[in-house]
Amino acid sequence: MRRLAALGAGAALTLNMPAVRARDAQLEKITLAGWSKPITEIINLLAEPDKGFFRAQGLALDYLPGAGGGDALRNLLSGQADVAFTDPGSFFAALDKGARLRAVYDIYPQNVFNVVTLASSGITAPSDLKGKRIGVYSLSSGTRQNLQILLQQAGLSEDDVTVVVTGLLNFAPLIQGQVDATAATDTGLALARRRGVGEVHVIEVGKYLNYSSDLLVVREATYQQDKDRLRRFLAAYRRSVEWMIGEPGQAASLAQRRAIDGQDAALNREIIDVRNRSSVSDLTRRRGLGTLDLASLQQAADAYLKLGLISRGIAVRDVVALDLLPE
Repeated sequence: MRRLAALGAGAALTLNMPAVRARDAQLEKITLAGWSKPITEIINLLAEPDKGFFRAQGLALDYLPGAGGGDALRNLLSGQADVAFTDPGSFFAALDKGARLRAVYDIYPQNVFNVVTLASSGITAPSDLKGKRIGVYSLSSGTRQNLQILLQQAGLSEDDVTVVVTGLLNFAPLIQGQVDATAATDTGLALARRRGVGEVHVIEVGKYLNYSSDLLVVREATYQQDKDRLRRFLAAYRRSVEWMIGEPGQAASLAQRRAIDGQDAALNREIIDVRNRSSVSDLTRRRGLGTLDLASLQQAADAYLKLGLISRGIAVRDVVALDLLPE
């Protein structure tokens, strides 16, 4: 760009700046309510000022930070956002309470939750968790919900274990022996390994029930009345994920500037690699990123009902939209 400027292109750019400002003023604003602060694993969104995926679709992206999937849905239902980045558990709970919502994109079709034990513990299977102390982020977190699902698959329940709230720094209690196992996510485990947790055994919930970890969700009214804008938003979102998968090194470098936890480029790359793996499934390889798997989501909804996490059955086919993404 500096060489082009020296050849006179700089003058052309200057002359065109009013046109650029006029174009930007014509962009349609769209607000995405997230479950998190601006962290490395969502660098595909944070990179918008640099990459312009949404701008190319005529959209001005606004990211609204949150503190969990339930928070993202509250911001959506209150009208502060157009789309929510949330987990299936929060989605099911909102539907159970009467909210009219649609899931429109599967962000992470792979289950990213796990239960981790120290290798010396001898705990290697869900059935070994009986009578043990297990850490979770909070009682309303996905770590607890997925622990319940894992126990259910082994014929156990929370009555068979002791659940301990450890907060986000849940690997310290494991190392210190305050819990026998801890429920976490794949990125949480990557960070713990980086910080020297040592040899561990990982029980992946996805090997027992592999369903989506996060979805893009909209209000039913938005789905019915604003399909063009949603299609453009999803096209841009898919393109941003394709970039993150195709250029992980560039994404890790941008995270150093854009993410609040992005100081370590090597750690950024680890987190991005983990997230990229969770963004792809056999179904998305055939039909494109974001494709919703109705069968696995229905299995999850049925499991939530059996656990008493929701009070009524949910017919997943009635609360997802399959017509907004091109195959």
